[in-house]
Amino acid sequence: MTQSPAIPLPPPKERRRLREAASLTRAQLASRVGVTSETVRGWETGRSTPRGRKGEKYAKLLGSLGDEAGTTPDQDGTAGSADSADPVPAPGAVLSRRAARARRKTAAPDRKRPAAKDRGRGPVTVPERSRTPVPHGHRVILTERPRTTPPRRPDDAISALTPDQAFDALYAFCAPALVRQTYLLTGRRELARESVERAFQIAWQRWPEVARDRDPAGWVRAMAYECALSPWHRFRPRYRHPEPPPPDAFDRALMDSLLKLPPSYRRTLVLYDGVGLGLPETAAETEASTRAAVNRLAHAREAVAERLPELADPETLHWRLVELASVERLRAAKPSVVRKGGERRARFWTRAAIAFTIALIGTTALTVRTAPTHYEPPVPEGETVEGVPPRMAPGPLSESERELRAKLRKEEQRGPDRLLPQPW
Repeated sequence: MTQSPAIPLPPPKERRRLREAASLTRAQLASRVGVTSETVRGWETGRSTPRGRKGEKYAKLLGSLGDEAGTTPDQDGTAGSADSADPVPAPGAVLSRRAARARRKTAAPDRKRPAAKDRGRGPVTVPERSRTPVPHGHRVILTERPRTTPPRRPDDAISALTPDQAFDALYAFCAPALVRQTYLLTGRRELARESVERAFQIAWQRWPEVARDRDPAGWVRAMAYECALSPWHRFRPRYRHPEPPPPDAFDRALMDSLLKLPPSYRRTLVLYDGVGLGLPETAAETEASTRAAVNRLAHAREAVAERLPELADPETLHWRLVELASVERLRAAKPSVVRKGGERRARFWTRAAIAFTIALIGTTALTVRTAPTHYEPPVPEGETVEGVPPRMAPGPLSESERELRAKLRKEEQRGPDRLLPQPW
C-alpha cells in the first residue's frame, strides 16, 4: 500500500500558536477538521504527524488561520511578515514582540476601561488589533483586559458541565455518525440504532471512567462496534432474516462486498477509509498491530476492488462509503431517552440480582434447616439364611398332639400345691 507524501506543516508549537491566535479551542478545530480533540493535541505536541485527507485539511486550515492573523507559516515553522524581503524572525522573537506590544498597549493612558458595575455586561472598548476576523460558525469573546490566564482547554469546558449535559453533548456529537458507521458494519438499520444506544447506555453506566478518558468518542465508538459485530445476534429471531437492501444496484453490490468481508477486515476498512482514522489509531482501536492493520486493509481493498473495479481508488471508495451510509435515513433516539433507558435497564438487572441472591440465601437456609444432623445407615435388604426353615402357617394336629391337648385340659389350672417349710 502506498503512503501519501509528507504535507508541509509548521512545527507543533507554531500550530498551537495559530490556533490560539484565532481564539479556537482544540474541540472547535477538531470539529472543523473532522477528528477528535485528542488527535489535535497529538499534532500540536508532536506525538503524531497529520497524514492523509485529514492532514491535508488540517494544513489548509492552518494556512487560512495564518492568513487571517497576518502571518504565513512556512515549512520551517517561522511566521513571516507580509513583506517577503525582510528577514524572517524566529518564533520566540515573534511571540516576545507580540507580548511587548500587548503590554505597551495595556499601559497606554488613553485606553478606556469599563466601570466595575458594567464589566461583563456593558459595552467594552476593544483595541483595533484585537478585531481579528472570526471563523465561520464560531463565536469569539472580545475583551479589553489582557489575558493573564492560559486559554481554557476542552477538558475544562467539559468539567464545567453537569454529567447529564456532558453526556447529551457527547451523544449529540457522536450518535448520528455512529449509526451510519454501524450500518456499514452490519447492513441492518435497526441493529445499527440498537448497538449505538446500547453503547451509550454502557457509557452512561461507566460515565466517571468515560469522562476521564482521553478520547470519549473513541471509547463509545469501540463499544458500538463491539455490540454491532457480536456473534450472538444470529440467534435472535428478529435478525434471522435479512433486511431490504439499498435501492441502488451499485449500493447493493458495495454492501454485499462489505458483508462478505471478515468482521475484523470490515471494521478496519470502515475506520480507515470511512471514518478517516490513521493507521496507528485504527490498529489501536481494532486491538491489532500496525502491520496486521495494514494487511487487513490491503486485503479488504482488494476484495472490494475485485468485485467493483470502480472502487480501486481509495478516495473514490471513501466517498462511496460516505454516500452509502448517507442514503439511508438513520436517526438516533434522543439522549434523554437513552439515558433513562440505560437507568431502567440498570435498575432491572440490579433488582434481578438482588432477587436471585435472596432466593439463593433462602434455599440455602431451608437446606440447612431440613438436612439430617448425623448419619443414619440405610436398612439392608433381607437375605436367605441356609438351614432355617421358612415360616409356615399352622396345619391340622396329629394324633399325639390331640392327646396332649386333652390331657392338659383335664388337669387343674391352679398348678401344683404350695410347698410348706418343715420343722427342725
